[in-house]
Amino acid sequence: MRIGLVFGEAASGLRRNASMVVSVVLVTFVSLTFVGTAALLQLQIAQMKNYWYDRAQVAVYLCTSLSSTAGCIDGEATDEQKAAVEAQLEGDTLAPYIDKYYFEDHEQAYENFQEQFKGSPAADYVTPEVLNESFWVNLKDPDDSDVLVEALAGMPGVESVSDQRRLLDQIFDVLNAASFTAIAIAAIMLVAAALLIATTIRLSAFSRRRELGIMRLVGASNRFIQTPFVLEGVFAGLIGSLLAGGAVVAIVQLFVQGYLAQKLAFTFVDLTDALLVVPLLIVVGVLLAAISAGIAITRYLKV
Repeated sequence: MRIGLVFGEAASGLRRNASMVVSVVLVTFVSLTFVGTAALLQLQIAQMKNYWYDRAQVAVYLCTSLSSTAGCIDGEATDEQKAAVEAQLEGDTLAPYIDKYYFEDHEQAYENFQEQFKGSPAADYVTPEVLNESFWVNLKDPDDSDVLVEALAGMPGVESVSDQRRLLDQIFDVLNAASFTAIAIAAIMLVAAALLIATTIRLSAFSRRRELGIMRLVGASNRFIQTPFVLEGVFAGLIGSLLAGGAVVAIVQLFVQGYLAQKLAFTFVDLTDALLVVPLLIVVGVLLAAISAGIAITRYLKV
């Protein structure tokens, strides 16, 4: 196979269908940007889970004078009830699961509340006595939180036992929903890109139908005829995927690291993660273009 002639035919096809090629590049760029964003979001979720799950605590909230649960019929938790809860935490049943714990009284809870909700109207009305005293427990294995909940829930003086991981799960569910939405949009855009590539290749083949007829008459193989058209699709897909890779790197560098990481106290994906995603986008873009172009020209030649 004459490589120079093949590439010349591919370049000729790209020039003849420049507007369609630009359309393919743009659709591939947008769709793969969504793919890259979804991949980065999944990496972000995984990093946040690893970071926050290990730091998630179990909060044992004690009764206040305003509590109305079954374990708080006597009003605010007494010193004896607090001692009973602490004895449970240090007992042979729960101690093997606990890494450390500490007690937070009304004043400490109030100070933390004021710090967290500084500037909020609620901070002006809340008083220390309405905030729960609590035991904050760090577990050796966060997956053992159910053991602590079952042992302490319902004890006299205990209003509730809350596993912070349940709150984190709600946040991660929202992030997963956003990720799946991005994946769904990307899938639709990839289908559109594949159809547009196929249409572009068929138009390119139709515009060169006389040359194709001559090639067949002189005995050119189907592989020789098909290769320039596949290269056209691969070129458009490669350019679109490179643009998408650049967009993903720019989003991480300028927006995630340049803005979000400075505003929010979370661990975020960085440039290294973005560079790991770029090869994936290139492979997906090139394969999509090659397969779509190959199928399109094969079907055209059979007609």
